[in-house]
Amino acid sequence: MTNNRLLKGFEVELFTGHPDGRNVGIAAEASQELAGFVTEPDHRNLEYITAPQSDYGPLTEALLAPRRTLRTWLQPRGLTLLPGSTLSLGDTTRFERSDPSNPYHDLIEATYGTDVVTASIHINLGIESPQDLFKALRLVRCEAALMLALSASSPFLNGDITGAHSQRWMQFPLTPARVPLFVDHQHFIRWTEEQIAAGTMHNVRHLWTSVRPNGPDRPHQLNRLELRICDLITNPAHLLAITTLLELRIQQILRDPSAHDPMTKSALSLDELEQLSVNNDRAAAQASLEATLHHWEDGRPLLCREWVLTLIESVEPLAADLHLSDRLKPLTTILDQGNQAMRWLAAIRDGASIQSVLSDSINAMETEESPLGSTPGHHALG
Repeated sequence: MTNNRLLKGFEVELFTGHPDGRNVGIAAEASQELAGFVTEPDHRNLEYITAPQSDYGPLTEALLAPRRTLRTWLQPRGLTLLPGSTLSLGDTTRFERSDPSNPYHDLIEATYGTDVVTASIHINLGIESPQDLFKALRLVRCEAALMLALSASSPFLNGDITGAHSQRWMQFPLTPARVPLFVDHQHFIRWTEEQIAAGTMHNVRHLWTSVRPNGPDRPHQLNRLELRICDLITNPAHLLAITTLLELRIQQILRDPSAHDPMTKSALSLDELEQLSVNNDRAAAQASLEATLHHWEDGRPLLCREWVLTLIESVEPLAADLHLSDRLKPLTTILDQGNQAMRWLAAIRDGASIQSVLSDSINAMETEESPLGSTPGHHALG
């Protein structure tokens, strides 16, 4: 029943560097020599995009094939792919431009500095109907903290432990500072035009929030929901499990909006939901699965891990109908063993160093890309 599934595509940002975890920038050169790779403003990371697919089967290879290509290109240079979503061992005092002549990059460097030099996964799900899209956006905005908690992989910065599980989300400059829960498409168009006129957004791309509508001609032509809050998830089985949970939640609201739309189901106002979402996102960035969050239905406090378990239980019947139950199973591993950040920090408590846990995960990333490592059910430890 793959025809009932949404189109899914990923934007994957990666750091490059030495096998000991030190960042080295090569994005400008790589993007010139390798098809499908594009630069970020700082050349220490780069990005590739997967083509939309409705079936989950081809997505593992779509995620891993560009990594293999890039890795092969890096090897003669003595470089590799780095896990994590911040400059774990890198120098944040220096911005390393990928394109010194780009005026938009001028703006980014001058305004934000290295706070934006991060790596992440953006999960795109196709939704053609504007009415359906904004219902889904409201729900995902209110539950984005859970996706961050499952994906957190940035507890380090400049060779230090930061105290946060997602330092990336703690430092990343949300822009504009306030983003409402949109009532409908016209609300989004009007708001976007107001932000650009006021200068709080410099163009239609300059909307950096946990989740946003996207499409070929923003804000007018939209065709997908883009979840931007997740840290880099290198294990494809884990990434697809998180994507499955996200898709199933969206499928639930498309099937029964009255039961899942925060605009009508919550006891809180849209302004209160906006603030609750921001607070939850920050709490999840700090402590991920161990955080205390507040539910969008009524503001009640609950542990993040318990909320995730409740969500999984709620989507299991639909997962069975769509033949996606197996895709959810790796979530149990994340809940039992912790996300990447939690596993790293546990290893450090046991006596490992930041450099050693990064080196182990660098090796695990390479293992994931091998035919054995990418087979269903195989989960590398990194």
